Amino acid sequence: MSKDVETVERVIPAAPEKIFALLADANRHQDFDGSGTVKAAHEGTPRRLQLGSKFGMNMRIVMPYSMVSTVVEYDENKRIAWQPRPAYPIANRLAGGRIWRYELEPVPGGTRVRESWDITHESALTKPVVRQAGGRTREAMEKTLERLEQLVTG
Repeated sequence: MSKDVETVERVIPAAPEKIFALLADANRHQDFDGSGTVKAAHEGTPRRLQLGSKFGMNMRIVMPYSMVSTVVEYDENKRIAWQPRPAYPIANRLAGGRIWRYELEPVPGGTRVRESWDITHESALTKPVVRQAGGRTREAMEKTLERLEQLVTG
């Protein structure tokens, strides 16, 4: 795997449809975010994401900021990925481009959920700094999958 992609996976004892429904509802992303940075979806966020959907998120790392994501990959109950960029016009041109991807695969006992943080398309300006967050990001992704499991099995 590239040094620009971090991936974690977990078998969750639930059907892919149930897990995907949660992933495809941006209004619920703060419920399973293991990093603690996702605070709330912007007003007017679509109830169900699909390819090309745009949705905004209020975030916080040290101080509040806002991101707007576009769904760039979508295969119902199998894969969904979105690419966030800063909501501010100047920052949008200078930073962003990472992709958050979830892949679901039915396996005995449930669904293998693979989450990837792909910075291949990250801005050249910010990529070196963002790359340094890989270890913390991996830990947060492991917490995310744990929270997903709690939400769909609880």
